[in-house]
Amino acid sequence: MKAMILAAGKGTRVRPLTYEMPKPMIPILGKPVMEYLVEDLARHGIKEIMVNVSHLPEQIERYFGDGRRWDVNIGYSFEGHIENGEIIGEPVGSAGGLRRIQDFSGFFDDTFVVVCGDALIDLDVTTAVRRHWQKGAVASICVHKVPQAQVPNYGVVVCDADDRITSFQEKPSVSEAASNLVNTGIYIFEPEVLDLIPSGKSYDIGSHLFPGIMDAGLAFYAIHEPFNWIDIGRLSDYWEANQQIMVGKLRDIRMPGREVQPGVWTGLNVSVDWADAELIGPVYIGSSSRIEGGVKITGPTWIGHGCHVQGGADISRSILFDYTRIGSAACVRDSVVSGRHCVDKEGNAIHDPGTTLDWVGDARAVEKSGTLTATG
Repeated sequence: MKAMILAAGKGTRVRPLTYEMPKPMIPILGKPVMEYLVEDLARHGIKEIMVNVSHLPEQIERYFGDGRRWDVNIGYSFEGHIENGEIIGEPVGSAGGLRRIQDFSGFFDDTFVVVCGDALIDLDVTTAVRRHWQKGAVASICVHKVPQAQVPNYGVVVCDADDRITSFQEKPSVSEAASNLVNTGIYIFEPEVLDLIPSGKSYDIGSHLFPGIMDAGLAFYAIHEPFNWIDIGRLSDYWEANQQIMVGKLRDIRMPGREVQPGVWTGLNVSVDWADAELIGPVYIGSSSRIEGGVKITGPTWIGHGCHVQGGADISRSILFDYTRIGSAACVRDSVVSGRHCVDKEGNAIHDPGTTLDWVGDARAVEKSGTLTATG
């Protein structure tokens, strides 16, 4: 069986993280979110995976290569062009990306799975595909039940008693929602759906292809097998995803490193003042990171490799990207720190990005004397 990972978006809703990395490369417990998808597909025997790329494509291509590390074959469909030596992304939409690949090589020649590259799932893909076949579906959406209060954040799927899809609602209000089943961005298609996508045009799966499938009267079903689904469409989702995963909410994902004391994991070559630092798990400290005495860290908190947290700092429920330096006066709560950017869990800047801070910076920056600087 074959699959497609949608990875061409710019990830505007998770800025500033996507200023310097494509959304599928955003790390979850130290691994790109897309890597978990590749591993999940491989576990279910899906060995041929196409990925459409556009925004900062070289990072995805360089990391995943041809897929041999995961015992799969990975190929790429670049959407854009090069102008004056600069890569210019030109996404053609989620459905347009499928059609572009099909026009190029006829790759999709049997039932195939499509997944968005910005979510963590533990879906039993084998069972989902079996349900798709049992229903005689031409197209299926894997749906997820969410609390009624969260319905306005998603595309809602409405289906009859036999799970045949009858309509959609795009982010309806709580009072208007006809269902609390939402679209997870996981689809199972037969190749004939591609005939509904025009060639050479920007075309979206949700807003264009799905109405076309319904207008054509094709067998279109919802599959609601129980599974965990953690979307990282917004920065608040990314923060929440780390919180949930660090407390073990997603099966098959375990904390890396070694558990050196209850609830505290470390990579290699860490320097921690265990006698004078207070660590309340779950906490992960990446390799070659230094935690000085007088530091308090409350989990769930992820500290990337090469970080330096100076004595007196107070960090709780936060994510520090690699090589972050946190000064002794810092109080970082419910935040994400990436380079010079420090934002709260909703994505709001905690400071003016144009200013230099005295409490956050790059742990690799040194003065002539060899001591750490306070450069932001």
